[in-house]
Amino acid sequence: MEFDIRVQPKAGRNSVEIDGDKVTARVTAAPEGGKANDAVVALLAKRLKVAKRRVHIVRGHKARDKRLRIEDMTAGEVFARLSESK
Repeated sequence: MEFDIRVQPKAGRNSVEIDGDKVTARVTAAPEGGKANDAVVALLAKRLKVAKRRVHIVRGHKARDKRLRIEDMTAGEVFARLSESK
């Protein structure tokens, strides 16, 4: 399953917010050397309760707007897990 996400690096805390079909990830890591990308992958893997190797950045490695792919999950499962866990 693939979806678009907006990333805010250097945030005060790590969080994932959903507003309709828009997903925003805030991470404390700086966007230097891929640290923010690694933090987004780790954050989503933790929230979705999957291994980090199942979360891939497909597009937008150097942009705030990214396209992510989660292996072996449907859109319903992804958004349900992101909505329920805090």
